[in-house]
Amino acid sequence: MIFWQLFLSFVQIGLFSIGGGYAAMPLIQHQVVDVHPWLTMGQFADVIAIAEMTPGPIAINSATFVGIQVGGLPGALVATLGCVAPAFVIVLTLAWVYYRCRGLTLVQGVLDGLRPAVVAMIASAGLTLLLQAFYGQRELPADWTALDWKAVLLFAAGFFLLRKWKVNPLWILAGSGVLSVLFFLLPFP
Repeated sequence: MIFWQLFLSFVQIGLFSIGGGYAAMPLIQHQVVDVHPWLTMGQFADVIAIAEMTPGPIAINSATFVGIQVGGLPGALVATLGCVAPAFVIVLTLAWVYYRCRGLTLVQGVLDGLRPAVVAMIASAGLTLLLQAFYGQRELPADWTALDWKAVLLFAAGFFLLRKWKVNPLWILAGSGVLSVLFFLLPFP
């Protein structure tokens, strides 16, 4: 039963995640945290972090990691297959349709209309993960004292280094990991 639920959940994610892996994050979160409480929000944030560091598409990596958490290796295979199957069928169908109808203005209009929705989905997922990192919860709390200043400092430093000097993101991840360990080991306020 759990394998069937995993498969159907990730078929839905694969079916409706227009815009790539980052656009799929709110859909994955909804399925694995809200609909089926397979993971807590903290565990989900960890899965996303690991999926981002692992080579390959983030949605597929997330499906694999969630599947392992829920059903072991068979769960990983089922969740990954569920995530990939709709995209495979949709891409083949759209490629054929686009090849046949690429000159139509209707097709260009549909593609232009999808862009803002994809940006909104990515922004929503990013904001949710940012709130989880800064406050340990998905909503903005009324009490600002819950803010994790160490996480804000790491975020600001990483963002600055990425935007100002175009530092390789792998160095940002490695540096953030080292600083997080130091923050944990050393008694900072």
